[in-house]
Amino acid sequence: MKVFGLVAVFVVGLLLLSATQDFPSWGNPRSAASDGEVSSFYIEKTEAVTKVPNMVTAVLADFRGYDTMFETVVIFIAGIGIIAVLRNFEGSDSSIDYDNDDNGAGLLARFTCSLILPFIQIFALYVVAHGHHSPGGGFQGGVMLGASYILLALAFGLSKAKRIFSERRTMIFAVVGIFIYVGWGVLCLLLGGEFLNYSVLDSILPGDAMMARSYSMLVVEIGVAFTVTAIMFSMYSNLSTRGRLSKGL
Repeated sequence: MKVFGLVAVFVVGLLLLSATQDFPSWGNPRSAASDGEVSSFYIEKTEAVTKVPNMVTAVLADFRGYDTMFETVVIFIAGIGIIAVLRNFEGSDSSIDYDNDDNGAGLLARFTCSLILPFIQIFALYVVAHGHHSPGGGFQGGVMLGASYILLALAFGLSKAKRIFSERRTMIFAVVGIFIYVGWGVLCLLLGGEFLNYSVLDSILPGDAMMARSYSMLVVEIGVAFTVTAIMFSMYSNLSTRGRLSKGL
């Protein structure tokens, strides 16, 4: 069986490597991804109509806003699914002894974690806030923030991390993130526009309709970051403890 698996991996690897010969050259403006009618519009018009230099974020949070909203919902549902399958409700947060539950890693790991955690979280916030102007956004920043709490749990013990990010608070953050995204779209409806058509928000945001689209991308990216951060930590908490939320890795 091991030999068969090794052969299968080798054959599939060769097929994948051979397919790379069909890839267009790096930066080729005539490649299929760049030469299509839709792609050309994004490349040529994105910054002019949204005031956002990061084309990827503009596509995700503006032109393809519906899809990204439901991607965020899917992440939320995945977290709820893990809780539904694994969560052991025989105990509750109040029954956990936060002083003696688990001790985490050694002194060196704790000291290193104390030094780098603030920088990880600050950079994560930077990635969220500047995602529409540089590489980053709500998904990337949310993953970094979630990873920072996981690192805290690994170094100091899950009980320490749950003092800051309890199960109840985690779920509130996840739901608030969805409500921020959906609520911003509803606000567009209330002001007479289409759902997630940010241009209509120029009446309440500084600048013109194009700047309203830019500001709105930041708002929805914050909502995405809330949900991704919360669900990442919730998944780790349940998977690492088999749903008991005590005595983590």
